[in-house]
Amino acid sequence: MAVEVRRSAQGLTLELTGEWGAQQLTALEAQLAAVDVGAAQQVQIATSGVTRLELSGAWVLREFVRRARAAGAVVSFNDGPPDQLGLLDETLKEAEESTAAPPAAAAAGPEATGTLASLGRRAVNAARDLIEGLAFLGRVSLTFLASLTQLKRLRPISVARHVYDTGMTAMPIVALIAFLISVIIAYMSAQQLRGLGADIYVVDLVAIGVLRELGVLLTSIIVAGRSGSSFAAELGSMQLNEEVDALIATGVDPFEVLVLPRVLGLVIALPLLTIVADLIGLTGGALLCRYLLDMPLTQYVNRVTEAISPSTFWVGLFKAPVFAMLIALAGCYRGMQVRGSARELGRLVTVAVVQAIFLVILADALFAVLFMKMNI
Repeated sequence: MAVEVRRSAQGLTLELTGEWGAQQLTALEAQLAAVDVGAAQQVQIATSGVTRLELSGAWVLREFVRRARAAGAVVSFNDGPPDQLGLLDETLKEAEESTAAPPAAAAAGPEATGTLASLGRRAVNAARDLIEGLAFLGRVSLTFLASLTQLKRLRPISVARHVYDTGMTAMPIVALIAFLISVIIAYMSAQQLRGLGADIYVVDLVAIGVLRELGVLLTSIIVAGRSGSSFAAELGSMQLNEEVDALIATGVDPFEVLVLPRVLGLVIALPLLTIVADLIGLTGGALLCRYLLDMPLTQYVNRVTEAISPSTFWVGLFKAPVFAMLIALAGCYRGMQVRGSARELGRLVTVAVVQAIFLVILADALFAVLFMKMNI
């Protein structure tokens, strides 16, 4: 039975189960038409038992919701309204707006152009964007927890593809940047410390700087510009081509098939890239110390082991999954926001990259304060 009705003093409770598609359309219409809303003040609908909700089934459910609200009942969903209902409402709203006559120019009020009004608009937009971003994070978290009940819903093949795209293909540029940065740090510190007779401390600066901060930070910035923009562009293009709406219409959760694999793939790939950057960075420092300071390789290795503490490497590696999550969420969030035109796609891709880099640097600063307070 697709609709199970329970009556209580507060009203009606509907438990929806099974598949809600075009093949079950006649039966669904009959079952919902048989539900007597009557004098019920509240109607609660639970959709957790629905295995597949297509657009046709969502239309039948929407008509029942409209009938219940017309009868004076307050309709609520235990698990939140399905995405398919939102897609229908948004489509019908756009159709009504496109057919409505444009308002007369004389009826429009004067546009506020003052500095205070502009500041207010920016504050309201920022607050709304923050709320939507937290809602996006919550939706991804709930999707991840729900996927843990069935591991195949984590889509390991898709995750592996994103690990390859964001990790393996990024190794050359990450290795090159790590090598050059370590050489620059070693060269600049050698110029200053050589006059003080403290050449050996060049190794300390390179080892601690690369393992603790620069390795993971520079890798994250490179990945933010490379993979963060890719996520936003891919999902934004799918939004423009209405591919995301097609997934929703066929009962597929776009967060499960599009967002979650990208987040998990980057969370796996970035720590591996950080390890590569650390190794290449230490190698670059060793080469410069060998040819600029005539320091034997064995002395360099011994000094590295003396300079770093057991937590130095793990401090840098601990940051990598957090940075990866921030980058992936920023790229996917902005990509899912794309509407209307290719210009909007370009703007939101730029916003995704800028916000990802800002969040990475902000998180790194917070980690620095936290580790300092913990004496790590």
